[in-house]
Amino acid sequence: MNKKILIVEDDESILRLEKDYLEANGFAVDTAQNGTDGLEMALKGDYNLVMLDIMLPGVNGNEICKRLRKTSNIPIILVSAKSDDFDKIKGLGLGADDYVVKPFSPSELTARVISHINRYEALTASTAPAEPKIIEAGPIKIDTEARRVFVDSKEVTFTNKEFDLIVCLAENPDKIFSKDELFEKIWKYDSMGETSTVTVHVNRIRDKIDAVNPEFEYINTIWGKGYRFNK
Repeated sequence: MNKKILIVEDDESILRLEKDYLEANGFAVDTAQNGTDGLEMALKGDYNLVMLDIMLPGVNGNEICKRLRKTSNIPIILVSAKSDDFDKIKGLGLGADDYVVKPFSPSELTARVISHINRYEALTASTAPAEPKIIEAGPIKIDTEARRVFVDSKEVTFTNKEFDLIVCLAENPDKIFSKDELFEKIWKYDSMGETSTVTVHVNRIRDKIDAVNPEFEYINTIWGKGYRFNK
């Protein structure tokens, strides 16, 4: 059975381009050209991934992302002409897995779609229960099997990518990862210079930890090199 994708995009030419490329790669694609219809379809449909333009008539893409995240953890990709970090932070903070800036390469977008779907399916695949692996660093406790994070015994909710990122760093304390390395490990394709997504996710992780315990910075920025988890 083909993987099913919902595209919500009001620009008909971009919508057609996205749809054609994804269908050529074997995906079944539903479309909506306004946010009201897109939100209804996203909440009712059984999709493997949802792709959202941000500036939509009716309900905007950020609001659709926010509403969908309350009931589903499927991959969400935001597509926008806005390239400012503020806009990326807002979208990713609402639970989006990725943020693609227009104009984009259709082949790169397709690669991102495939990567997100494959990773989500790997995470949700039914497997035999494994021994829980716990990573502890000061007040931080990470249960890698249950995919839960606690700070001072208070559970902190992370998106899939935020969780994968903190686990990658915490499993390798004192190792310096460049932004390109982290992007390729977590997003599973070449960064091609698009490393601001890593910066946004690291900042979100820091903000969530600091909201509970601001006394110590566990993810250090090593200027000119990348990030290091300080255990």
